[in-house]
Amino acid sequence: MTVAANVNQCLSTLKGIEAQLSSFAINSTVPEASKIFHETMMVIGEIKMDLEQRKIQLEKEEPQYKG
Repeated sequence: MTVAANVNQCLSTLKGIEAQLSSFAINSTVPEASKIFHETMMVIGEIKMDLEQRKIQLEKEEPQYKG
């Protein structure tokens, strides 16, 4: 598996986790739990954006890794 494929797979996983946390935040009946799910979703979103930027940088530096 190439580096690009690994990064893309990781991004897909992060998007799924982010969506699941969003669902937990919306559906939770405990306000504190909802807040924690939302905050965690926001952290995952930041990580996802950082990884997307790294992917772009990787593709510029190493054209063979373009997805």
